[in-house]
Amino acid sequence: MKKTFPGSAILTEVGPRDGFQFEKKIVPTSLKQEIILRLVDAGFRNIQVTAFVHPHKVPQMADAEALTAILPRISGVAFSALTLNLTGVKRARAAGITHVEASISAGNRHSLNNAGMNANAALNMGAQMVSLAKQYGMAVRAGIQCVFGSGYEEPVPVETIIRTAQSLLDAGADMLCLADTTGMATPVSICRMLDAVMPAAGNIPIVLHLHDTRGLGLVNVMTALSCGITHFDTSMAGMGGCPFIPDAAGNIATEDTLHLLNSLGIDTGLNTAQIAACARDMAAFFGRTFPGKIYRLTADSHHEHSTDGSSKMLPTDMA
Repeated sequence: MKKTFPGSAILTEVGPRDGFQFEKKIVPTSLKQEIILRLVDAGFRNIQVTAFVHPHKVPQMADAEALTAILPRISGVAFSALTLNLTGVKRARAAGITHVEASISAGNRHSLNNAGMNANAALNMGAQMVSLAKQYGMAVRAGIQCVFGSGYEEPVPVETIIRTAQSLLDAGADMLCLADTTGMATPVSICRMLDAVMPAAGNIPIVLHLHDTRGLGLVNVMTALSCGITHFDTSMAGMGGCPFIPDAAGNIATEDTLHLLNSLGIDTGLNTAQIAACARDMAAFFGRTFPGKIYRLTADSHHEHSTDGSSKMLPTDMA
């Protein structure tokens, strides 16, 4: 195979936010803290830990301030939060969050369901959110949801995505996240969208937030890698989904993505076995099996045994 992939990639773990938000069983704040710190130990330097959203709409995120208050400041580690409006940005700042995602939807009906505003109003809100967060001195990632379709209506024209991205970048965003919220992306649409948006982004990093609703999540990762994308959101065990998308499925699984990247010789600095252990513990807590593959392997299957009876980590599990 001709090597057309980068030597390294950066994964942002979104399980504590996107993963947990879809579950009805409330995760105790102390358990969220424990899992987040274990993910740091596994090598993550970027973790989306919560969302400052309406607690009645997303009960799992009702403890956003409480969780933020008990997370330690760790040099080189960014604990970020999702926001959907100016109130969310203000709450995040008051809670001490230094990295925020200002996220809006490109799909009109999805935007109405998710944030209570149409897509045009959301675009205006997005620019205001980015601007306010920059005034606060925050690092800002601008997110566009339903980039590849919302499932409610006709696909959003590529030109609309470019215009939306440009507005958010002009407001001062440090990164741009393109979210396949519904899992409708294909390799062809990934290439088409990146070819259109990358020139507008220039030197601003682009992150892909992929869901695996139709089973093309890792295929889309491969495609994006070949296009030069090196930043991806993942969720342990493949947890997640949008509460406002019918039949929503989770994000691409962190452990499965790592297995793919390791097989391609792409470095992430992450320990698969430690992340898989977190995933298994959360699956046990929720009492169900998540769609990820690698985390379901037993702990012993992550080791190879030497002739003296001791065990050592497989190369694919080493940071």
